[in-house]
Amino acid sequence: SFAAYPDRPFDRRFLDFMKTIVYGDAFFVLESRDPKVIGFGFLKKYHPSPAFYRTAEAGYFILPEYTRLGLGTRFLARLENEARMLGVENLLANISSLNPPSLAFHKKQGFHECGRFEKILSKFGRDMDIVWMQKML
Repeated sequence: SFAAYPDRPFDRRFLDFMKTIVYGDAFFVLESRDPKVIGFGFLKKYHPSPAFYRTAEAGYFILPEYTRLGLGTRFLARLENEARMLGVENLLANISSLNPPSLAFHKKQGFHECGRFEKILSKFGRDMDIVWMQKML
């Protein structure tokens, strides 16, 4: 789908890589009752310079069959609480322009569009913009 940028399924090495770029220990896995991994989320430093210590990027992904159940709202709240504990005051998210449900979700959660990179990515033969959204905590 257009919910994530990779154009093919990723393997365990991708999750191992993700763990290396997180802010503090802010990497979480969402499991169903089965237990089955149904999503993951993280906070990532926006920039390596210490001058940006108050800014983090939030990323989270939930399998489509588990969306629209309130899990995203709860997951984002968890990431926001973790961000506050780390001293983050400015939360960013970058979202594909071809993912209207995510754009609407973030707006509903208090984010606003603050920038856009036009036609920066191509996936499944379609060009897309990356929309940056921001929320002050």
